[in-house]
Parts: sequence; structure tokens; C-alpha cells
Amino acid sequence: MADIPQTLEFSKELTVHDTTIEGLVVYDLPVFGDNRGWFKENWQREKMVNAGLPDFGPVQNNFSYNDKRGVARGIHAEPWDKYVSLGAGRIFGFWVDIREGSDTYGKTFSIEMDPSKAIFVPRGVANGYQTLEDNTVYSYLVNDHWSPNAAYSFVSMYDESLDIDWPIPLAESEVSDKDKNHPNLADATPIRPRKTLIVGANGQLGRAFQALFPDAECVDRESLDISSPDVFTARRWRDYGIILNAAAYTAVDLAETAEGRPDAWKANASAVANLAQISTKYGITLVHISSDYVFDGTASEHSEDEAFAPLGVYGQSKAAGDIVAATTPRHYIARTSWVIGDGKNFVLTMKSLAERDIKPSVVSDQIGRLTFTQDLAAGIKHLLDTQAPYGTYNISSQGEPASWAQIAAEVYQLSGKSGDDITPVTTEAYYEGKEGIAPRPLQSTLKLDKIEATGFTPREWKQALQEYLEQ
Repeated sequence: MADIPQTLEFSKELTVHDTTIEGLVVYDLPVFGDNRGWFKENWQREKMVNAGLPDFGPVQNNFSYNDKRGVARGIHAEPWDKYVSLGAGRIFGFWVDIREGSDTYGKTFSIEMDPSKAIFVPRGVANGYQTLEDNTVYSYLVNDHWSPNAAYSFVSMYDESLDIDWPIPLAESEVSDKDKNHPNLADATPIRPRKTLIVGANGQLGRAFQALFPDAECVDRESLDISSPDVFTARRWRDYGIILNAAAYTAVDLAETAEGRPDAWKANASAVANLAQISTKYGITLVHISSDYVFDGTASEHSEDEAFAPLGVYGQSKAAGDIVAATTPRHYIARTSWVIGDGKNFVLTMKSLAERDIKPSVVSDQIGRLTFTQDLAAGIKHLLDTQAPYGTYNISSQGEPASWAQIAAEVYQLSGKSGDDITPVTTEAYYEGKEGIAPRPLQSTLKLDKIEATGFTPREWKQALQEYLEQ
């Protein structure tokens, strides 16, 4: 029986070590053995995730075998995450960050590894190694299926700017002709981030998303029907990192009709279930937009953890969408109210009435705050950029809650008219004699403590309203 390498340390605790490269993490693995051999749990999902390893969803396990000391391979960057470990032998591992836009782009890290160590290598971090013993077995889990057509990128192991202290001089190592001809870091092709997809890109919020995510792929219902079973094969979903779901059925009254009811459920619930399944399978972050209508409006302020109690079909379908969106591990549910953006909305309607000297009656017992799509999109981008904990966040404008009548009066004043031109009426009086009217929550004010605790502060609604009308 061959001697166990002296560098192999038994019975270590599972320990995490950060590196000079963002997201590249080294793990000390517990190895148990004696003079007969050894055993280790090379990858155990629950323990590794609890230790901080991303739940990266491996789908393939690969091995590379080198029969002799001094074989050097790399430096290769692949379009997937991988978890590297050894089954036998010892290597000198080397990594360089070539992810486009990374804060640690060009940074390097190296370490000697035996079977008691493992390393998580994020997508786009280039990997190279040199065997330090005969009969070395190099193993890696990956979260995409290997393909010869995958978009790899390369860096030369001979690049002096990397300052690699190879234990065995490369002149004495066995290197393939292909690996000898890789470009230096200065000429390397960076690995681009996984794609962002904006669903419902032509709506009010979708257009605000486009302004903040200019490189995103944009689709509407005609180009991608997310409620169709065909959506599961409509894209190579492993290429996507974020789905921004700005699509929704928002015809509150029409949702109460026989024609509108199935459409509301299809768009607000079934389609979201499809996106949640895709996001779970491919490790995508799903951003979904919720509504104050998931509540009955009896509380003076609504927190993120208030129990659902929707009054009508629209609210019921939105609550169902929230429930299924929350099933995918990487999700942000942005709950909002009274959305105003680039498109037909209450503020522009009031402005048009003011310009035509019309003096309307407006509901005065529904209370809440406006939400401008500029702020809603910015709040969501903040959650993504700061990697805030996944979950539900209320996002609306700040300020003293107001009724629709008070907001209309403010629009009239900012339009050069008198706020007294607005006649306040109750919801009951406003809809008296009208059929097919959906029930509406009377209190829509959302608590903003949670989003503000992440470092994002929305604008005060009166200030945002003035800026909106000036534009």
C-alpha cells in the first residue's frame, strides 16, 4: 500500500477561507483515516451551504487524471461555477479573475491543495494547476453540462504580469501546445456576466428597468409568453442570472368578469409559477412585483409579513403569484402601491383634466402613497447590487399618506389650478350605481423600514410628483 502523503491532515474542522478574489473560497475538509487509507465527505450540500458555499446546483461531476508530477494545465475560464477538490495527489492551483465588471478583475490567488482542501470557483474566474505528485486525481462539480461549444476564455500561464510562483519551473513541466498559446491577461477576453431579462419591458416599470439595466434583454408578451408551457425551452436559461418580472394583469375591475378572471390568474399566478420553476432549476434570481391589493386594507400600515387577505380577483391572483415567487431560493418580491411612470396613469389623467378646466370628484377614503417607477426600479437595483437578503420588500415613495383626492389636488396646484377644483367623495359614493366594480382596500400605506434598513431611501412622494410633472 502506498504511503499517505505527509501533507494530508486528518480530522480538521470544516473551515472557510476567503481569498483575494471575490467569491473564490477555499474550504478545509474533514478527512478521516489511518494507515489503511482515508474517507471524506467531499461535498455535502447541507453542511457546505451552512458553511457559506453558494447553493450552486451542480449537475455534472468531472475528473482529470495525471499520471506524473509536473503536468501544468490552464489557465481556463468557463461559463459555469465549479467546486474543485482532489481524489488523490497534490497540486499547485492558480486562479485569476477575468469577469467583466468584477471588483477584483485581474487579481490572482494560488494555493497548494491535497484531498483535505477544496475551492469554489465562480463563473469567469480562470483556473490553472500544476501536479506536484504522480497519480493525481483532480475532481470538479459544475452547474452546467460540459459542451465543446461553451464560451471559454483563456489566460497564458507564462504571463509575467501574473507573477505566478510555479513550484516546478514551466520549462520543466509538461504543457499542451494549446495552453502554451493562450493570450496574456491584457489581451484576454473577459467573461461577461450572466444575462438579465426584463419581462414586460414595454410597461411603465419595464421602461424604468430598461433605463437602469441598459444591457438587459427585453421581451413583451408577443416575443415571450411566460404563461405558456413553451417558456421552459424558449431560452437557454443557464445563460441568465436575473429575471425582472414587470409583467402583470392590472385591470382590477375587468378581473372580476368571466372574461378577465382567467387572464388575471394566467398572468399574475400561472406565469409567475413558470418563472419560479425556471429560476429554481437554473439558479436565477427572480424579481417579482407585488401589490397592496394582496391585503384587505384594514391595517393602518402594511408590513412585509402581514397575512394575505385580498378582497377581489386581482388581489387574489397577485397573492398567488407572491406565494409561488417565494418558492424559488433566489427571489426578491417588491411590494408596491399606486404606481406612476411612463404611460397612462392617475397623475397624467388628473393633469389632463386640469388643463381642460374639468373639476372632477375623486375618492377621498382610500389612503396610501404614490410609487414612481424610477424609485421602484432603483430600489430593486439596490437590492441586487448590495446582495441584500432574499425576500419581500415594501417599496413606495416616502411621506405622509394621502388620499387619491389629496393627490389630485396636489396635481392641480402643480398644474397652476386650484386644489379646490377637486371634490372629495367616498368610494361607496363614487361607484354608486356602477356595475362590475372590484372591491378596493381603503388603506394601502406600506411600511418602509425593511428597505430603508438596506440603505435605500425612496423620494418623498410630493417631491417626486413635482419632478415627474416638470419632466
